Amino acid sequence: MRVVPLVFGSFFALTAFTPPPAYAASQADRFSAGGYFRIMTRPDFQGGNSRLGYWNLYGRLLNEGPWGALELQLDLLERTPQSTAVWASVHTKIEGSSFANTDTENGWLGSYRVTQMYVQAGNVLFDHVTWQLGTLDTYMGDLGLYDMKPAQVLFDTVGLSGRYDHGPIELVLGTGDAGYFLRATGQGAASTLKTADLSHYSTILTAGGTLRVRLTGALEMGLGGQGYYEPKVAGNRFAPHDTPDLDYEDFLRGEVVQHYLDNHPGQAELFGRDDATRPVARASTSFKAVAYLGFGQLGPLKWNSLYASYLRRHPDSFVTESYQGSDYTLYVRSLTDERTDLLVGNEMQLVVWPERLDAVWACLYGHSLDGDNSLAPSDYNRDIASTVLRLQVYLSDTIHVLVESSLAREKSLNGRAFREHYDSMFYNSAGVVDTRGFEYGDTDTRTTWQGKGGLILNPLGKGIYNRPSLRFLYGLQHSNVHNAFSNRFAATLDQYTQFPDTNDRHWHSVVAIEAEAWF
Repeated sequence: MRVVPLVFGSFFALTAFTPPPAYAASQADRFSAGGYFRIMTRPDFQGGNSRLGYWNLYGRLLNEGPWGALELQLDLLERTPQSTAVWASVHTKIEGSSFANTDTENGWLGSYRVTQMYVQAGNVLFDHVTWQLGTLDTYMGDLGLYDMKPAQVLFDTVGLSGRYDHGPIELVLGTGDAGYFLRATGQGAASTLKTADLSHYSTILTAGGTLRVRLTGALEMGLGGQGYYEPKVAGNRFAPHDTPDLDYEDFLRGEVVQHYLDNHPGQAELFGRDDATRPVARASTSFKAVAYLGFGQLGPLKWNSLYASYLRRHPDSFVTESYQGSDYTLYVRSLTDERTDLLVGNEMQLVVWPERLDAVWACLYGHSLDGDNSLAPSDYNRDIASTVLRLQVYLSDTIHVLVESSLAREKSLNGRAFREHYDSMFYNSAGVVDTRGFEYGDTDTRTTWQGKGGLILNPLGKGIYNRPSLRFLYGLQHSNVHNAFSNRFAATLDQYTQFPDTNDRHWHSVVAIEAEAWF
């Protein structure tokens, strides 16, 4: 892969051919670079993949892998503080999830991609307005303990935006195309099927923005949203379509083509071409709404951030179904157009004992619903709830003790999605209880507790979010679900026969030496 060298080469070629500003300025000041990295080693003696649990619902600490980000900026026209003079700059951001010796990809450059590329220009046409052309990501803060940005819009968009930021008002409006992000990432509609083509594209027009009002230095609030429209284009096989009269149960089981051929023996070549199965062109819509409330400076409360988002997911395009060695395309817009996600999160930063003890407490709730699917468990039909508390004790300016605990509950709304015991695979759809069922385990709820603690070295002093941070940690997890962490244990019955494991495993622990820094 030559992604990163190509980006660097293009960026510096742009630098070389950009004329210098008319005013006197140091050439070295025109270019700047910054970024972030997280690197660690986490020996795992229980067969895991160096993660304490499955995901950030239990807190980001010890549940995230390596990550690196590098943002490059070239000032074409210098920005003067407190001035309404025109300015311009070019930005590129490269991110990825692998470093040598830290993960299975071993620093492979194919793990990295250019996530942001845009040009900014300020005070053109209007004072205090910043125009942005390129990628348009914008958000109103994040939940640090979860590493989530619920109040985020336009992350998937390339286009044009304007940001007015003056006095108490911050207004962002943007529009563009989200088709390459939503389609090229290959959304799958069902675990038994596969996306037909990961590289296809269909125009998805989108517009959105945010409005934040800073009422005082200790109170601010914001609202925002984004809408999507994917037009009907007759003749375009990548535009939205429906295969007529698909039965949802057959779709989930991967038996649409089988039943078609049962009724039309010897006519496999007609599937998708006759009147009963020929795709019908449609249009697709979706939207997202976000809200934010921030306040602080109330006794021990430094700052509290409350976020909410409601997302109606954009429908999938098509998937493939395999039968008797051949692949058949199913167009599934109408089977995937009723999926919604509600997410509410709150995080408060507290000074419990000045100069000695700080705390951050966060809570998260999510409700996902798929109105098309009332049969099978999935991530689109579930409730999640979590709370995380982190304490940091300052033994000195640079030596700290960290203690964190989390409790999370995940409930499937469509039956048993989780396995409590090592032999659960023998008591669901692979066994004799319900050979045609969609149950994947023996319980519909996963409850997970995590505790983490250790010594922290913060060269820049006190503060839970101060970086760089060097951490020496131990993490312990308990879950009602067997093997509730990323692992390489047997996944099929034939593997289980070869590598038998007759122990319930509800506890999991890791040790970690890791570093995290902004630069």
